[in-house]
Amino acid sequence: MNPDFVRLLEETREASQSLRTQSSAVKDEVLTRLAESLRERSDDIVAANALDEQKGVAAGVASGLLDRLRLTPERIEGLALAVEDIRGLADPIGQVQRGHQLPNGLRVQQVRVPFGVIGAIYEARPNVTVDIAALCIKSGNAAVLRGGSLAEESNRVLVDIISGALADCGLPREAISTIDEFGREGATWLMRARGLIDVLIPRGSAALIQSVVSESQVPVIETGEGNVHIYVDHSADHQQAIDIVLNAKVQRPSVCNAVETVLIHRDEAAGLIPPLVDALSAQGVSVHGCEATQALASVEPASTEDWSREYLSLDLAMKVVDDVDEAISHIRTYSTGHTESILTESVTRAEQFLREVDSAVVMVNTSTRFTDGGEFGFGAEVGISTQKLHARGPMGLPELTSTKWIVRGLGHTRG
Repeated sequence: MNPDFVRLLEETREASQSLRTQSSAVKDEVLTRLAESLRERSDDIVAANALDEQKGVAAGVASGLLDRLRLTPERIEGLALAVEDIRGLADPIGQVQRGHQLPNGLRVQQVRVPFGVIGAIYEARPNVTVDIAALCIKSGNAAVLRGGSLAEESNRVLVDIISGALADCGLPREAISTIDEFGREGATWLMRARGLIDVLIPRGSAALIQSVVSESQVPVIETGEGNVHIYVDHSADHQQAIDIVLNAKVQRPSVCNAVETVLIHRDEAAGLIPPLVDALSAQGVSVHGCEATQALASVEPASTEDWSREYLSLDLAMKVVDDVDEAISHIRTYSTGHTESILTESVTRAEQFLREVDSAVVMVNTSTRFTDGGEFGFGAEVGISTQKLHARGPMGLPELTSTKWIVRGLGHTRG
């Protein structure tokens, strides 16, 4: 590894020792200052982001990725509000998870503690820089960030703002650092920095996530791509279904909780598919349909690959199924385990769907766009975990902690 890279990680690890012992009041003071600084330097952020966007356009970056890259004054205000939301959340550090007194008088408690140093690898998402930093500060963790070359100018300004907020409150600037200057090699080195990085969180494309999972020597919390499904059951309200599908696809198609496949009960197909396709087409959505869908509306033929695809664009796969069992079977076959929703008036089928669909988030009668740390009341999120370890679904403050056992005795010895 590059000596300068190692030195940066060592400085961040040293800074983590200071951050992990701070009171909630001090950490909240940092977040207050961070929200203020984001607003004060909004013009600087927009200017830096414009340079990144120009590079992205010149490089032929897809429109969905450009949307994720873009920071407007409104989005910066949203980031500041998210920081303030995180400040208002309960500090998880020191929370007792369980505890008891043994017959011999020893008192045993399991309490939440910070991981220490969290590494994050992501791409073209400068908002993640602020989200991760704020969540790490509140949970007492330091962070090393690799935000990618596409957002390098934006991230440079954002990390400077975050470091400045730490320094303004008497904490080491190095507690939040970026390795973007080291390029792709830096990401590789980060994956090998066992002992300096406690846990690594990738967030981005399926290729990025799988690369980190496969190559990292540091423990990884895996976030996943979103091949997200909505199943419209027999008896579902058609207008409600149209409204929910439109929201889930069109509101922001470039994000992982946007719906990618809609499954429709055969009994509802003739009455629902024509107006649903018309409504989607009016919003610029290209529908890729099965044969039954093609018989009812003007859509593109769906291939087998369409059922597995995370489009992240104004494209949607649509399939007619016989019943809830076939819908669940389809989801089991093609889902990435992110989010699935059923639209139904049947409590029985809703409960079956909730029970049998094994994804990180399973919903009834609502848009999949609600799978989000902010919408769940977490202030923000580090990512949406699709694995089955301690963190699953939107990752907020508790998911950025480990635990340790505290044992208090009175001169006890073991016989």
